[in-house]
Amino acid sequence: MYIASTDSWYLERAVFLAAGIFTLASALLAWLHSPYWLIFTAFIGANLIIFGTTGFCLMANILYKLGLKPRLQK
Repeated sequence: MYIASTDSWYLERAVFLAAGIFTLASALLAWLHSPYWLIFTAFIGANLIIFGTTGFCLMANILYKLGLKPRLQK
C-alpha cells in the first residue's frame, strides 16, 4: 500500500488537494445551483486526463509560480 508523505505541502500533494476541492465544489454547486456547473467538473476531469497522457498540468504550473516546490526535483 502506498501512503504519501504528509510532512510538508509539496507541489504534487497540493495539486491533488486542489483537484479534490474543485471537484467537490463544482458537484455541490451543480446540485444546489445549476447543472451547468458540471461543465467545470468535466474541465477538471479533462485536465487530469491531459496530465496523465502528456505530463502537462495547468494547476501545477500555477502552483509552481506561486512558490510551491516539487517533492523530487531534477
